[in-house]
Amino acid sequence: MTKFEALGLQQSLLDAVADMGFETPSEVQEKAIPLLLEGEIDLVALAQTGTGKTAAFGFPLIQKIEATSRTTQGLILSPTRELCLQITNEIQSYAKYEKNINVVAIYGGASITDQARQIRKGAQIVVATPGRMKDMIGRGLVDISKIDYCILDEADEMLNMGFYEDIKDILSNTPNEKSTWLFSATMPKEVSVIAKKFMHNPTEITVGTKNSGASTVQHEYYVVGGRDRYPALKRLADAHPDIFSVVFCRTKRDTQKVAENLIEDGYNAGALHGDLSQNQRDLVMNSFRKKQIQMLVATDVAARGIDVDDITHVINYQLPDEIETYTHRSGRTGRAGKSGISMVIVTRSEMRKIQAIEKKIQQKFITKKIPTGPEICEIQLYHLANKIKDTEINADVENYLPAINDVLQGIDRDELIKKIVSVEFTRFSNYYNKTKDLNTGASNDRGGRERVPTNGAVRYFINVGEKDGYDWMSLKDFVRDTVGLGREDIFKVDVKDSFSFFNSDAEVTEQILKTFTEFKVNGRFVNVEVSKSPGGGDRRRSSGRDKGRRKEKGGYAKKGNDRKGNRGNAANAGKRRSTRRSDFF
Repeated sequence: MTKFEALGLQQSLLDAVADMGFETPSEVQEKAIPLLLEGEIDLVALAQTGTGKTAAFGFPLIQKIEATSRTTQGLILSPTRELCLQITNEIQSYAKYEKNINVVAIYGGASITDQARQIRKGAQIVVATPGRMKDMIGRGLVDISKIDYCILDEADEMLNMGFYEDIKDILSNTPNEKSTWLFSATMPKEVSVIAKKFMHNPTEITVGTKNSGASTVQHEYYVVGGRDRYPALKRLADAHPDIFSVVFCRTKRDTQKVAENLIEDGYNAGALHGDLSQNQRDLVMNSFRKKQIQMLVATDVAARGIDVDDITHVINYQLPDEIETYTHRSGRTGRAGKSGISMVIVTRSEMRKIQAIEKKIQQKFITKKIPTGPEICEIQLYHLANKIKDTEINADVENYLPAINDVLQGIDRDELIKKIVSVEFTRFSNYYNKTKDLNTGASNDRGGRERVPTNGAVRYFINVGEKDGYDWMSLKDFVRDTVGLGREDIFKVDVKDSFSFFNSDAEVTEQILKTFTEFKVNGRFVNVEVSKSPGGGDRRRSSGRDKGRRKEKGGYAKKGNDRKGNRGNAANAGKRRSTRRSDFF
């Protein structure tokens, strides 16, 4: 018996589960599915975004629906158009082996006549945004007076967005004897009011700690001057060449401006906010899902429907007014069992907000410094070397090799490598050599909370990264366990595509370097060296292998996209241009 079968799912749903590659149910699925299948109950489920909530209510709903009846039996309310469409697509995937179950999405920005026509054909399940659903009820285009199940997904976000009155009006048009399932990441007062007013003795399940942040997300903050937010954002992107991120701004104006600035500076960026048409929003989201956009700049409202499992970073360009909103922002990363990083750019006057968020999410932030020019140059140099190594050779080059060999005659191998790397490296090296340190020196504002080793910190380079299956959590555990260090001896871990950096106390440097002398994993040398960057010692020290083996370093890079810009308005991101950024690459 499979783990999903043990939850009580019927065979048609198990077949759909197998097709989607699900193997182990998430915690919220394990807790919710048996309860919902067992009887007719009201349920309040508190779980972070990205924990599999759609399947937790979707599978039981499909199994309980009477497919032979054309009456609308299930209503799912969600805060945004994107999330509405996403839920609809997922429910349809779950029901692929169920005959005659129709799922219809109702949302603003699309033809209300077409949506009404779809419902009249028979829709057992309707997925809707509150505004459009209220409008259709008012026009008599939809009948929810006989539904058996009402699901409120992302309930806290719907209420944060001002849908309280709409939800009350919608629920007043539903029968009292229905089952109501409320799913939410947090439990603010307004959600409690809805639960008390429209639910009957609901069963409550909680995944993790109520209102806490996801344990797979590392929270970091960077203190800068008020005028340095944008330069800091660029440096954080430059220090993570393979970044795939959502950048949050507080207003639509800031969102558009930051996205346009990033595009102008040559980054793959796009804007997502409420002033875009539905067609523009769809174009941006499609480009983002295809990773043609690496930095999606969004408002909180517009980002509600983003459900992409492999977002590496969330960057809070500005902190939100509500702590619950930060929880939702950080929930965009670290999804589906993967790890992620939530970065916050703050000024000194905003430090109290960091402490308030820590208290709410019950997790500590790590104080970090904006990378300096030399640190970024080192990261980009390794990234460039890996790109060169991993580039597939174009067969047409053979035709030009005789002439090229004549031009390069007399240059030895080492000098040639230096020249090839310098073609690109010099561009961004010159740029960053002229830039200032953006850090305000506020690392002591936290009353000693940040870890400051008595003997100083040493930063290391290691030639493994995401390509080798590591994230910041697993790499920290790998180094710590391999060397035999304590839980807090490895810190400030930054994982790139095929190499990484980490810090330790200076007193364990010799132990670390000795451990990684002639050290192999699956036949491959794992090399650890003291980083050349500031904060990691004055010079690079080898872990003892001969020079010839250095070529192993960072050898498993995957092919990444060059950071090219997108012409025109930020809303139309995803259209490539050939111009490379002037800073580097």
